[in-house]
Amino acid sequence: MTLRFDMLGIVARDLPASLAFYRLLGLDIPASADDEPHVEITLPNGLRMAWDPVSTIQKFDESWVAPSGSPRTAFAFLCDSPAEVDETHARLVAAGAHSHLDPWDAFWGQRYATVHDPDGNGVDLFAPLDASGE
Repeated sequence: MTLRFDMLGIVARDLPASLAFYRLLGLDIPASADDEPHVEITLPNGLRMAWDPVSTIQKFDESWVAPSGSPRTAFAFLCDSPAEVDETHARLVAAGAHSHLDPWDAFWGQRYATVHDPDGNGVDLFAPLDASGE
């Protein structure tokens, strides 16, 4: 048997807010999904992303409770250029996202920024500093 990473799932406190955030990142999520009990898309690289409201999770796992404290995972999105990191960060913050780390030039050679999605998950934006567009 060969295992392969296939899907990333997010438990959303407010499904429409979470989907709106990820739409701002450029994910193609239909507007009709806001009222669904489960939302799933396939990204261009074949990885699937899914969102479930808390109510859906608690239907099959009554013991589920939201985690507290700092997240131990982050979703990292590769941008085409350092300028796109800055632009995407600014667009998300203007729409109400919390900026955890403003864009900066990381010592490992990338332009990097971190925002939080509506559920507090870290969303990293990055691009190689030598990427085109600078």
